[in-house]
Amino acid sequence: MTVRVRRVFEFDAPPEAVWDFIADPAKRAEAISVVDSYEIHDGTGEATWHVRLPIPFVKSTARVETEDIARDPPSYVKFVGKSSVLRVTGEHTVESTDTGTRLINEFVVDGRVPGVERFFERNLDAELENLERALRRSVEGEQ
Repeated sequence: MTVRVRRVFEFDAPPEAVWDFIADPAKRAEAISVVDSYEIHDGTGEATWHVRLPIPFVKSTARVETEDIARDPPSYVKFVGKSSVLRVTGEHTVESTDTGTRLINEFVVDGRVPGVERFFERNLDAELENLERALRRSVEGEQ
């Protein structure tokens, strides 16, 4: 089973401020609560996430190798994360509006061990709320 979610956020901030956040692999990782720690591989668009999932078959953190596979600054970034536990794809589209910026977020999570999809089915909305809160905190000072 695959978990898919699409959420749209509206910001009273310039598109450049939203892009600066969403295109940064470190800021994306910091916003996700199950990312226990991460390393950024400078200048490559790659990062390693250490993900802690509270499910029976994953007793420690799972190493998820992430990579930006498409970038069209300042409007689009797509990343893929792969591990023995899951595969995640995230797409972020930044659009200018009359009052600020619209950010379209699309995520797909494929679990590779029992319980992963169920966990994300229950928790992906909360993780997107974390992303939205972190983004709002980041762009508030730039308005």
